[in-house]
This record gives sequence, structure tokens and C-alpha cells, in this order.
Amino acid sequence: MDEKRTVKVSKYLSRHLRHQPERIGLTLDAQGWVRIDDLLEATARQGFALTRSELDLVVAANDKQRFTLDGDRIRANQGHTVPVDLGLPPAEPPAYLYHGTVAQALESIRAEGLHPMDRHHVHLSPDRETATRVGARRGRPVVLSVHAGAMHRAGHTFHVSANGVWLTDAVPPEFLRMRD
Repeated sequence: MDEKRTVKVSKYLSRHLRHQPERIGLTLDAQGWVRIDDLLEATARQGFALTRSELDLVVAANDKQRFTLDGDRIRANQGHTVPVDLGLPPAEPPAYLYHGTVAQALESIRAEGLHPMDRHHVHLSPDRETATRVGARRGRPVVLSVHAGAMHRAGHTFHVSANGVWLTDAVPPEFLRMRD
């Protein structure tokens, strides 16, 4: 499968496994899982034919490891806007985590901190490089350092998804350091 098709499939899966499963007739279970056969049947009904081998390749090759396969099921690792409980246990974060954004968002972030917006959690990266790539999706990236260790000691809960993305409910501004 060429790179263009891989990206197209990944975006299609993200849209329907994280945001709009009902749009193609899918129902995610409480933890966000759906049967692979149901997904493949739904994509075919919608005119977006996808084979199991293409699905396996996209899951394996996705640089952000957005999806997890478990036997005959698949789910997105994080980033849902539909109600799901990923069942991730609390985890002690490293001293610092990072968040990629753009300069236009800094004024609001300085005043209010980081909030999940339409998603369930704020997404944090384990390293500056990943955060830079995340921020670059919307323009010239700015990387924020999050004093996650101090947040954790202050009672904030963290989770880590299957692909290494750290999740928390919000990041108050006092735990942020702005860098670009």
C-alpha cells in the first residue's frame, strides 16, 4: 500500500474510531473497542473498501501508533470525543512531559492552562521531538514543558496510553513553562 493510501486509511479510522463511529453504523463498546469484522463490513458498506491486510499494515506502520489490535477487536489508543473509558490505570509520570502547540494559542494557555477541548484528556508527549511534530500540524510549533512530577505530587492523575501518550484532565498554568 502506498503512503497516500496509508494516510487516508489512518485518517478514516481515526475519524470513525475516535469521533464518529455512528456515521458508518458502528457502535463502540464502553472501552472503545469494535470487532474488526464489523469495522471492515461498515467500511465496505460506505464505499471505503478496506482489507484486513491493509488494516493490519496501517496499525503496524502508523508512526503515532494510534490504534491497538486485540484478537478480533480494534480501538483507537486515545483522542476520543465520544464517550469511552479506556480503562487505563493511573501512572506516575516522569518529571517533565511536553505539549506541542502554536503561538496563537499561547495567550489563552498562559491564562487558563491546557484543557482537553472536545477530547477526554490533555495529550502530553514524553519528549520534545514528538511534541514538536504535534505542534507542527497547525503551523510553527511551540513546545511547552509540563512539570508533570510536581502536578502528580499535587494530586493530579496521569494515565499513559498504549502508544506512550500521557493523558491528564487538565494542566494548570503554574505547571507550564513556555518554550519555542
